[in-house]
Amino acid sequence: MKIRVLILSSIACASLIVSGCATPPLPKVAVEQTSTPGSSASAAASAPAAAPTPVALSEGVETAAKRIGVEPLEPAVPVDQPNVVADPAQVPAPITRTEPQTVKIALEAKEVEAELADGATYAFWTFDGTVPGPLLRVMEGDTVEITLTNSISNTVSHNIDLHAVNGPGGGAAVTNVAPGETKTFTFQALNPGPYIYHCAFPPPFHHIAQGMYGGIVVEPKGGLAPVDREFYVVQGEWYTTGKAGDKGNQLFSFDKALAEQAEYVTFNGHLDALTKLKPLQAKVGETVRIFFGNGGPNLGSNFHLIGEIWDKVYPGSPNTFIENEETWYVPPGSMSIFEFKLDVPGSYTLVDHALWRVAKGAAGLLTAEGEWDPAIYSPDPTNASH
Repeated sequence: MKIRVLILSSIACASLIVSGCATPPLPKVAVEQTSTPGSSASAAASAPAAAPTPVALSEGVETAAKRIGVEPLEPAVPVDQPNVVADPAQVPAPITRTEPQTVKIALEAKEVEAELADGATYAFWTFDGTVPGPLLRVMEGDTVEITLTNSISNTVSHNIDLHAVNGPGGGAAVTNVAPGETKTFTFQALNPGPYIYHCAFPPPFHHIAQGMYGGIVVEPKGGLAPVDREFYVVQGEWYTTGKAGDKGNQLFSFDKALAEQAEYVTFNGHLDALTKLKPLQAKVGETVRIFFGNGGPNLGSNFHLIGEIWDKVYPGSPNTFIENEETWYVPPGSMSIFEFKLDVPGSYTLVDHALWRVAKGAAGLLTAEGEWDPAIYSPDPTNASH
């Protein structure tokens, strides 16, 4: 009978609250041995493990360890704006009407230089200058008129594909706009639920990877059930020529995007978007709703709030929600609605629970203020005596 001895190097855990982005250490390759009973290797199985013997990495592992196309960066460039972070608290007013109407929405495609991380600039492609683009909110049965303008200062053509649209290209087939052009189309919002929109101009995956995505919510007639507070968060990944943490002017890497090897994975378009720049604020006792989307273009998100349970998750129709969920998968190009009630005060961390992505930026903070309830959680971790 063969005995398998597996020697693994230890891997330091990534912190769940990211204050800066250092590339996490790569694990060493496991060394696996096989032996028969009575052999020296078999005896070693019961002896204290020795330090692992260095081994040559396979060609594939070596490629991954060295990354694809890591390049030295030129100095950071002057920015058009400090960052492209969409304020998660800026959410359109809830729907309260019951009769359909015509809703007119104007969006502008903007290409802007801004910071992706502290000291690292990047050329973003956006809707209205933020990542994600504005949250759009309409009602089932509404006629929605979308006007898309491509800024005269832009360098490439753009369009818009809304996943809430029933029609060719989700609108992309009739909204191709060159720099300086404007086009309008209309659609009827037939299916209630949360949806992603994005640029789909060829190649669409490049435009999405540059930051051109956002969310549209089609509420049922009369609107969603009221809550105390709402937030808007969208995850996306970034494929840069330099590695995460490098300072300078980061450029888009086709090679890394094709290999699905993201250097950054962020909420709302910046490494520190929801930890330092615009963390979420709420109060104990409040019911909170998060419109959470995943722009992608490649990686799914495993959305989790450390220290809370999603009371309800709406992955599609508001009539078919899931109760008491811990972590919910949101595919690239999709949006879900998450609701929960805050029971005790403190700091709560939003993460993609594919947790190595936290080291790449997929983290946010929600701070809840209010009175402590020891019946729910004790002791109070903010009390220095404990």
